[in-house]
Amino acid sequence: MKKKLTLVAFIYAKPECKDELATRLKSLIDLSRSEPGCINYDLHQSSDDPTVFVMYENWFDRSDLDQHFKMPYMQEIMKALPDLLRAPLELHYLDMLSKPS
Repeated sequence: MKKKLTLVAFIYAKPECKDELATRLKSLIDLSRSEPGCINYDLHQSSDDPTVFVMYENWFDRSDLDQHFKMPYMQEIMKALPDLLRAPLELHYLDMLSKPS
């Protein structure tokens, strides 16, 4: 049986790039949600620090997420991130232990 995989990405924008990064991240939402392995794909922005974004994603399994990172729009943003970020991208891969509610 396949295990659902959760990815939580912490993304730290340079202050002067916050708006551009937000626009780029928002552009990924519908594209990512349309991928067959995507369960949900949600973008958040910190209430305390508007330069901090968090992407919360759930995928049917790791191969679906691996395929997601190969998509042209993901390749494009990954190339752009070094110029937009003030700290390295943090990716946390999580296996769900509880049953979904």
